[in-house]
Amino acid sequence: MALPAQPEPPRAWQEILAELRRSVGDSTYELWLSPVEAQESDAGVLLLRFPVDTHSWVVGRYGRIIEQCVDRILGPGVPVTFTSQAHATSGRPAKAQTDARSAITTFNPRYSFHQFVIGDGNRLAHAASLAVAELPGQAYNPLFLHAPSGLGKTHLLHAIANYVLAFGGGASVRYTTVESFTNHFISALSSRSIEHFKHTYRDADVLLIDDVQFLASKAKTEEEFFHTFDALYETGRQLVLTCDRLPRDLITVQERLRERFESGLVADIAPPDLATRLTILRKRAALDHVGLADPAVLELIATRVSANIRALEGAFIRVVAFHSLTGRPIDLELANEVLDGLSPTTKTSLPSIAGIQMAVATHFDMSVQALVSRSRIASIVWPRQVAMHLARMLTDASLPTIGQAFGGRTHATVVHACRRVADQLAVDDKAAAAVTTITAGILGGADRND
Repeated sequence: MALPAQPEPPRAWQEILAELRRSVGDSTYELWLSPVEAQESDAGVLLLRFPVDTHSWVVGRYGRIIEQCVDRILGPGVPVTFTSQAHATSGRPAKAQTDARSAITTFNPRYSFHQFVIGDGNRLAHAASLAVAELPGQAYNPLFLHAPSGLGKTHLLHAIANYVLAFGGGASVRYTTVESFTNHFISALSSRSIEHFKHTYRDADVLLIDDVQFLASKAKTEEEFFHTFDALYETGRQLVLTCDRLPRDLITVQERLRERFESGLVADIAPPDLATRLTILRKRAALDHVGLADPAVLELIATRVSANIRALEGAFIRVVAFHSLTGRPIDLELANEVLDGLSPTTKTSLPSIAGIQMAVATHFDMSVQALVSRSRIASIVWPRQVAMHLARMLTDASLPTIGQAFGGRTHATVVHACRRVADQLAVDDKAAAAVTTITAGILGGADRND
């Protein structure tokens, strides 16, 4: 079926996206629809590809809306096909499919150095990655990034790629996972295209390799990987590798490879502290244009989700999704409800207001009696506001209940205190560090206080 006389995709895709944004709202669009890619097939069908992990849900929820937006822009009768980004377009040559699986040629623009939140746990890894991006092959070669899953290794790989492509004067960048490298190697052996395989990786100016722990027990792949590594290293090309463990702990990987991994800079990434988690969420909310009915929602999520950045952002997306589906405001009530669904045991270990008052008073070297007094001395007012803020964040007590626990103050006073603390934490690193320390102490002792 031929397309109508309107502008043809993908040129008209931007108009369709604008119509989608108007139809579903900014936050829903940024979260679920902005990653969609459009392509016109030979048969005149508009092919829309979605991220693999959200494909089914998004099509089920928004497929009809997308079709209506296409009709409004391109006219009725244009067939639309939904698929995931893991599937290649039908009729594509086999070799091209293999290459696409083995390397990413367009990198996630959100994964930039500007968007990477720096904290004590990732400062070295960030600085080293930036140095490598600025001077490939000259700064740290190889650069080995070590961290458990979900702490930002892949973000840094994409950031390096985006930087080199933007400022590297035409330098070529190739990204692959060890799994894709292995699959590509096996395919090249079976199709007798091993020379093409070698050129694919050895001609890159910067080679980014994710998840090298999966080299274990793959003898032929290890051998080829070793020669690829040496070929790039000896010609001054940059290698950046990521792994979930240190090189010395890769006991099933050949010793000569472990030695090469350790020959450059090994930089680890530690889990983010509370202040870093909060900054990550604030950046994500600003990037996705998410309107918060209560900014304290971000602090609640940052406090309750500490495993890794992926879990942190996943919890945030879940809260926003509930808001999008139900129309409820993004406030503490909604956030607590969603987070309880993720971690149903969390509520049983919530600290008490009295425990929070004791922890804050101890940190600021004062008595609980002074903390809850009517005094307006600055050295008492700030700790009191911090304690109110933490009581709101870490307990399920209502605002009036918190106010009563602090000398019979009104809920408006509690709201003011929480806002002042939130504003101060955003600009004062020393205050943020203090609140992080107090919070860690409270949560660490929550079970003992119950």
